[in-house]
Amino acid sequence: MSARISSAAALLKKTSPETLDGFLKLGAIFESTTLDPHSRETVILTVAERNQCHLCVDMHEAKMAALGPAPDAERLAAVRAFTLRVLASSGAVSDEELAAFEKAGYTRRNALEVVLGIGTYTVSTFANRLVRAA
Repeated sequence: MSARISSAAALLKKTSPETLDGFLKLGAIFESTTLDPHSRETVILTVAERNQCHLCVDMHEAKMAALGPAPDAERLAAVRAFTLRVLASSGAVSDEELAAFEKAGYTRRNALEVVLGIGTYTVSTFANRLVRAA
């Protein structure tokens, strides 16, 4: 863990250990979903970029790079677009948007896992910004 991430976690633990604990538990659950690692990192980066959490962007860009080249860039573009639509519509995506997500090889289960990722990393990005870690 980098010093920057350790500092952010320490700030959050000092200010609200419950928030840190909640994020860590949600993060572990999100990591256990059926979304592949590249797709999970794409969801996280989409939320982090939207919420302007530079700490999360830097950390998850590094994690994405460590995964190596994405097997299907179009599929990741679809999960990014779907994540942005879920955020913009507060979950009320159209049937066409859900169908496009599924056409890219994702499932309804994956759609709900995207929602879990959004919730998890909204907690993280908002908390990081609130404690001035990002």
